[in-house]
Amino acid sequence: MAVRAVRGAVQLDRDEAGHMDERVGALLTAVMERNALAADDLISIWFTATPDLHSDFPAAAARKLGIVDVPLICAQELDIRGAMPRVVRVLAHIESDRPRSGINHVYLGAAAALRKDIAQ
Repeated sequence: MAVRAVRGAVQLDRDEAGHMDERVGALLTAVMERNALAADDLISIWFTATPDLHSDFPAAAARKLGIVDVPLICAQELDIRGAMPRVVRVLAHIESDRPRSGINHVYLGAAAALRKDIAQ
């Protein structure tokens, strides 16, 4: 088994805790499904949120999905003028037999514009 990293992002429509849970939950579910992952395959997950998101910790959505024994951390994204607003990004470290080229990075909705080179 190799250690791999999976990237992803989602843009929220509004800064509300329930909406964040829904959108981040959808992002994590897509990352897991598109990479055929189980919770036991997760090593850790980093979350970043743009500075305009204050309603909740993105990691709370992971806990609500049952990801309870995986180290999670949240940080604030750089405040860059002109950057896409209301975005949560993830960087998940996983154990996988897939080669790097077989990892499916997940950018949902408008966030796909952030990384057209790797969004799937």
